[in-house]
Amino acid sequence: MLLFEIGFLEIKLVDVVDILMVSILLFNLYKLIRGGVALKIFVGILALYLTYQVVKATEMELLSAILGQFMEVGVLAAIILFQPEIRKFLILVGNSTDFKNFPLYRYFRSRRTGENTLKLAPIIEAMKEMGATSTGALIVLSKDDPLDFFADTGDRIDAEISKRILLSIFYKNSPLHDGAAIIHNNRIKAARCILPVTDKQNIPATMGLRHRAGIGMTESTNTVVLVVSEETGQMSFIHAGKIYHNLSSMEIRQKVRDYFSDDFKDESKISLKKQPDETVEVDS
Repeated sequence: MLLFEIGFLEIKLVDVVDILMVSILLFNLYKLIRGGVALKIFVGILALYLTYQVVKATEMELLSAILGQFMEVGVLAAIILFQPEIRKFLILVGNSTDFKNFPLYRYFRSRRTGENTLKLAPIIEAMKEMGATSTGALIVLSKDDPLDFFADTGDRIDAEISKRILLSIFYKNSPLHDGAAIIHNNRIKAARCILPVTDKQNIPATMGLRHRAGIGMTESTNTVVLVVSEETGQMSFIHAGKIYHNLSSMEIRQKVRDYFSDDFKDESKISLKKQPDETVEVDS
């Protein structure tokens, strides 16, 4: 479908759609790499490519041959250099695809009734006691993915959820307290697990490494992370890179229930809740 002409160029509807989609892709790519070293690397590669085109056009054979060797391996080098950003982009695309409304998904979901129920009471009770004693804790809850990759970074436990076990794991003198506990399918799969730390720079200094690891984990996976601060004893809930800080046990309970229901909505911003009635949002 021809829209208009500019000189000898014929602008069609598909061309407008093509340019719009490329613009959206580039904008999201910029949002993904801004604020980090990846943006500087991208600008450096772009400058090198433009230099190569100028050198090639002016027929500088020696310099053109040298730069040409870099251009030939450019795709492979970009994959290596931008591996974390490419991974985040693919995770972002995957998380934006919602299959929950598909009839086939609902059919199989209905046949697995009870599989995603969680024994939440022992977790909440353990968090309350750890908060009262200012014992730090980092707990990952997953309803779909067993998270074997992250579980292998720690010590396998495979135990039924229990308040006493959670208190023992995060006891200050326990060899398992330094790291995260992963819970899936009503089992404590592993403890002392290493989580990816977010690279966002706009997180307040009051948020420690546990909170940063929780944000990073929920950016990379469809999980929720529960945090008990060792400094203040306050409890936090994290999902999709958004953190709800200083929550009560009832609020934690409700948000976990929302996560395990099909009505849970993903968020694209980090919410730093300093007080129950005060929320500060920072663009991600």
